[in-house]
Amino acid sequence: MAQKLGFLPTLPSLLAEPGTPFIHRDLSWLQFNERVLNEARDASNPLLERVKFLAISQSNLDEFFMIRFASLARSITTLAKSNPVKAERTAEIRDNILESVAEFTGRQADTLESLAYELENAGISVVRGANEGEPAFEVGERVFREQILPSLTLPMPFLYSQLLELDNLECAIVFKGDRWVRLPKSLPGVYLAPMAAVPGGPENGVFAFFLDDLIMTHLESTFEPIGILRLTKDGDISVDIDDEDPENIPDMIRSGIGRREKGKAVRLQYLGSFEDAFLTQCLNTLKLQPGQLIVSPGSLFFQSLWVLVNQCPEAILKARPNLKHAALEGRLPRIFEKSEEIYEYIRAEDILLHHPYDSFDAFVRFLQLSCGDPQVRAVEMTVYRMDTLSPVIDALKEAAKTKKVRVLIELRARFDELNNLRLADELKKAGVAVHFGFGKLKLHAKIVLVTREEAGPDGQPSETTYTHISTGNYNAATARLYTDLAVLTARREVGQDARAFFDAVAQEQVPSNFKHLVAAPTRLHRRLLSHIEQEAAAAKLGQKARIVAKVNALVDEEVVEKLYQASQAGVQIDLIVRGACSLIPGIQGLSENIRVISVVDRFLEHSRIYYFANARALYLCSADWMPRNFFSRLELAFKVVDPDVYKYLEEVLIPIYLSDAVKARELTPLGTWKKRTVASAKANFTPFLKNLFKGMPLRSQFFFEELARRQYAGTPLSERTESAKNETPES
Repeated sequence: MAQKLGFLPTLPSLLAEPGTPFIHRDLSWLQFNERVLNEARDASNPLLERVKFLAISQSNLDEFFMIRFASLARSITTLAKSNPVKAERTAEIRDNILESVAEFTGRQADTLESLAYELENAGISVVRGANEGEPAFEVGERVFREQILPSLTLPMPFLYSQLLELDNLECAIVFKGDRWVRLPKSLPGVYLAPMAAVPGGPENGVFAFFLDDLIMTHLESTFEPIGILRLTKDGDISVDIDDEDPENIPDMIRSGIGRREKGKAVRLQYLGSFEDAFLTQCLNTLKLQPGQLIVSPGSLFFQSLWVLVNQCPEAILKARPNLKHAALEGRLPRIFEKSEEIYEYIRAEDILLHHPYDSFDAFVRFLQLSCGDPQVRAVEMTVYRMDTLSPVIDALKEAAKTKKVRVLIELRARFDELNNLRLADELKKAGVAVHFGFGKLKLHAKIVLVTREEAGPDGQPSETTYTHISTGNYNAATARLYTDLAVLTARREVGQDARAFFDAVAQEQVPSNFKHLVAAPTRLHRRLLSHIEQEAAAAKLGQKARIVAKVNALVDEEVVEKLYQASQAGVQIDLIVRGACSLIPGIQGLSENIRVISVVDRFLEHSRIYYFANARALYLCSADWMPRNFFSRLELAFKVVDPDVYKYLEEVLIPIYLSDAVKARELTPLGTWKKRTVASAKANFTPFLKNLFKGMPLRSQFFFEELARRQYAGTPLSERTESAKNETPES
């Protein structure tokens, strides 16, 4: 932990410890979710995009309580015995979190109110509390009778102890007379119904009903509901597979998934008119603090607003195309149009892909080509999260008939455990060699290795390796929604490292001693600290020194401390942190040379980039700057050596992010986030960017979309030739 300062401008309620320049990660994450909600309130966003952000803010909060808040609650219990002082501070942080969440919930309800008003003008009526005789009441009654009521059982006697039997995120209706009904989790949280169902109703209009509103409005004629409860439980399942037979691991994971439904209660939400005595008894039964009881004034199902976003009638979208962003058609790089030339291009130069602006189909085509190519001897791949209908799966299964196919799957990828278990079974049945993450280390690296037999310089057969390494998952569904970077390379040393990585993990060994790749948990943390120290030493000598990092989270204490020291040495540091950031920039004598921005926009920023100017070192990586990534996961960082790719990342991509004045927010010494001024953003605008995007808004994601549309004209990536097409990079 960084040393305490005599004066610290940061709000004390945000700090992990009083007087210490380190923001508590969970409080910082709540600020991130506030930035997500602000996108729902931003009138410049298309209306249904704003609805999407409201839904995301709630699903984010659900996961936060299941994982982070649950972890905090466990730590308070543990610390109470070993470190009472720290336990007291952690309890204060818990209370600060709950206070922030209560306020946040109110802002969510306010946001729904404003969105509902605007949606009404677009032909979408978000119905709440319809009165008998109104068209919405008649349609809602029909939806309730036909789609909800058949799934409900008769009310049963209610006992407080039965609250403990509720599954995670399960709801229950409580009635007068001490009776209740548990709501099936299979019921959608939002229902759409055409207004034309009412005689004389508009042809293109649609009603949107929340499940809880339909219940409270239409069940009243049969029973007398008081309200609805929704329970959140500890959803973090810890499965220790040390020294386990690999054959037993899937069953252990399945057992762990079952425990997720039965964890300790961490939050109780409610909607309705419950008496205080009833709610107090619920808290006592569930052993919750008063702040863990959260009223939901709008609905318990904001997270289900995705139904409206994804199923809005085509007639409405055609009449009002500005309700959503136009679908992004990712660019398919020309080299992937002719499959017979793909290998030649990769041998000539490393290929950079920036998703979703570059279509994920580029990777899919490369893998399908490799799986079907008779010259390919082996295909090896890691899987952390993969869409269940991915064409990659069929390609791997087909390839297993004629070549070696090896897949390393992480079965403990949170909330994707069942998908990965099914995938492992499916691939095994097809003859694929399947291996799992091992011990306490989750397999988080994203890498594919293709080994192909080709004619060597002497005309004799020799092996050429093609390696794809990425910052993001091999998931076609999320690749359209997340921004990630990937490189395809035929460099021999990279292929050798990749093979060593696959061999080590398959043998349940921690990979190390690579020539080109950098792995966690063995070397990544030390390499980063060493680079930061080198930049600091260079700055002290008056040399050029700069650090730029783009990550999803920055909460590692040792990295933060080293960055503070580098700032004090005069290193200019720019950090692009999407989510939680514990470092505090702009404090005189500590971090005045550090700037932190966060970009929340249409696509989820997911790529990780580390740049050290004095060392001329630039990495793409699967790891955030968090202890879990450094010490509890198998991660890989790829050092960029292709001069054109390096130049593009250094002179185009990084400056574009740092020039965002529309969606970027800047972290202040107070620990709060503010909208950036155009002047501060333009300070990063290179002459190249000025000429290329004259008159465009300073919005990074728009820039990248435009660059891809222009086939990267005018950038280092457009200057590449076919002159070296048949030369294989040596290192």
